[in-house]
Amino acid sequence: MQVKRQETPNKKRLKYMDNKVYIFDTTLRDGEQVPGCQLNTDEKIELAKELEFLGVDIIEAGFPISSPADFKSVQEISKAVKEPIICGLSRAVEIDIKTAAEALAYAKRKRIHTGLGASDFHIQNKFKSTREQILEQAIRAVKFAKSFVEDVEFFAEDAGRADVVFLAKMVEAVIAAGATVVNIPDTTGYCLPHEYGEKIKFLMENVKNIDKAIISVHCHNDLGLATANSVYGLINGARQVECTINGIGERAGNTSLEEVVMVLKTHSYLDLQTNINTQHLNPISKMVSRMMRMPVQANKAIVGANAFAHSSGIHQDGVLKNRENYEIIDPAVVGAGDSQIVLTARSGRAALNYRLEKLGFVLSREELNNTYGRFLTLADRLKDVNDVDLEQLMENSLILK
Repeated sequence: MQVKRQETPNKKRLKYMDNKVYIFDTTLRDGEQVPGCQLNTDEKIELAKELEFLGVDIIEAGFPISSPADFKSVQEISKAVKEPIICGLSRAVEIDIKTAAEALAYAKRKRIHTGLGASDFHIQNKFKSTREQILEQAIRAVKFAKSFVEDVEFFAEDAGRADVVFLAKMVEAVIAAGATVVNIPDTTGYCLPHEYGEKIKFLMENVKNIDKAIISVHCHNDLGLATANSVYGLINGARQVECTINGIGERAGNTSLEEVVMVLKTHSYLDLQTNINTQHLNPISKMVSRMMRMPVQANKAIVGANAFAHSSGIHQDGVLKNRENYEIIDPAVVGAGDSQIVLTARSGRAALNYRLEKLGFVLSREELNNTYGRFLTLADRLKDVNDVDLEQLMENSLILK
């Protein structure tokens, strides 16, 4: 295959001009690989139904060959969920692919996700093989999967570190073999956003049959760049993003579903849209955290406990005057309720007065100034001052409404 860089994408490739981004959720497969996060079949079915309500397009339900329990989970999810495509993972070997097809037998819409390494790291050190042999195996795997299902996704593992010319050759070959989706994983989280975006752009401009498949991004978070890399991939032509709730996954995790969805929604000028019911993001985040026994860090974007909390006096004053002074997302849009004004020793008079009025205490300017000094003494001692603490403070000061 001759690779020639073009200055602009082929305008005939209308599939990639479409603004729909398909959300491929792998919480039940890649996310569940986190030590201690394993779910039983009933729990997986419950979560799969919530993912369906959330509006994801594809649910990767598991890796059927890996265990009898995983096979059963994929099978039962296939029966329980109707709208999303149900996907089963396999290695690029016949027994894996056949087992995945059997597990997906009851799915209304089914996909087999098969693949193998694309980087020389994996080809030489993992498979002890050659580029030519890997290419032949990839083609065989896709053709075999295609004999069971129409929708076949191929993953070019470690594509983030792969030679881009060889990667383009692999993508072209598996599409010719029948792949409907080609996954370009940054398996080790190595790429910088512009590098990953350029890799996707190169494929879009140099793979002659690229219009016959959807390009997917699957980024890991080893350097904290999974969301940024995924967004750059989408900007450059990918139209499927593989992600997990709360960003859980191997090592440092996967692309966070809630983050990439809200990046696209907030930056509407990108004209990239999903079917996600964003008001369900916080509820499903809490559900995944509880079921998988995986706490969400407080400062986690979108779903963290502090994502819409304000304790600095300057910020509190700004938010009370107009929420958009310090919040680019309305917390109600992601199911997080209202903005939180947290009282600490860094809080100002405006925040204190706001919380006191909520409790029914209306103070004059002089009364507020007097109370504020006592409040700071209390806040230095307690760190965070809650409503009970405030009521006690006011009762002790004999300033009642």
